Order: sequence, then structure tokens, then C-alpha cells
Amino acid sequence: MICTVSILKVDVPVSTNSSRGTDEQQKTPFEGVSARPHPVSVTDDQQLATLAHMLGFAGCLPSILIHRWSRGRARFTQQESLEAANFTFGPTLIVIACALLAFVPYVGWAFALIGAATWLALAVFSVIAAVTVNKGRPYVYRFNWYLYDLVTRHRAERRKARQESGPIDATGEITAVRPGQRTQDTNER
Repeated sequence: MICTVSILKVDVPVSTNSSRGTDEQQKTPFEGVSARPHPVSVTDDQQLATLAHMLGFAGCLPSILIHRWSRGRARFTQQESLEAANFTFGPTLIVIACALLAFVPYVGWAFALIGAATWLALAVFSVIAAVTVNKGRPYVYRFNWYLYDLVTRHRAERRKARQESGPIDATGEITAVRPGQRTQDTNER
């Protein structure tokens, strides 16, 4: 059995729009798009802030992610998600530690009970905060240790010290580089 395939030649008209210009004159798809994020609306800002508090029952990670996303976009969400992250950071660590220690024989039940009570308190306070924030009012937790601020401030201080100190060699020693001085690897090249 022999099959024959014939290829038809079809002319497709192509429009030549002279207003677009040549390829060099055409804009790239992302030209003119701002690299800065656009701010969100007031209602979206309020809903995201409510979500940051409401997800407190899941631990500190949702609040931290919402805080990182909202920087420069939503001021109310940024403020409230930082408050929620600060409040949920400590209890999240307690719940994780208690969940791991719950497997210890003879005393594991006590850790499981402490972890469950901590999670329940975290969930209740998160819902109370979410209801208040949903009404458009800021919420400050009564028993907030601000541990997340402490951790991020320490990281910011280390980053600043690292930038001010100069380069560090492989042994961990800070090598001072004066203006105009060449380091050892640039001398070898």
C-alpha cells in the first residue's frame, strides 16, 4: 500500500503595520514596567492584615511570608503581619519543641499537653486579633515578646558589621583593605 502525501502551498496574508517601525524601534515586553511593586487597595490591605493574624494558628511562617511580601506595598498589612509574626514566633517554637519531646517515654504526655495548650492559646488569640483587624483597627497582643524583631535586628546588625568590616579570608579573619591597596589574589593575576 502506497500513501501519497501532498503538501499544499497556502499564502497567508501578513499585515505590515508601518506604525510599529523596525525591530530596533520596538519596545521589549517589559520596558516601561516599574520594578517597584504597586500598592494594594485599602480593602485588600485590610484583608491581608486579617489573614496574617488569622493564619496564626498555623504558626509564624504565614505571618512572616505576608510581612515579607507586603513591604512597600501595604502599610497596614506590613504593620499587622509584623505584630502577628512577633506574637506567633515564640509559641511556634514551643509547639515544635513540645511535639518533638512528646515522644519521650513517661513524660511525653506532659509535653504533648503543653504543646496542645500553647497551640490552643495561639489559635484563640489569633482569631481575636483577626476580628479586631478586620474592623480596620490595629491590634497589639498583650503578651508579645517581640522575638522575631530580636532575631531580625540581630541579623541586620551582623549584616551591617560585615559590610563595614571588609572582606573575610578563608580562616574567618577580617582583612583590612586600604584604598589603593591590592589584595593578594589581585597581585597574582
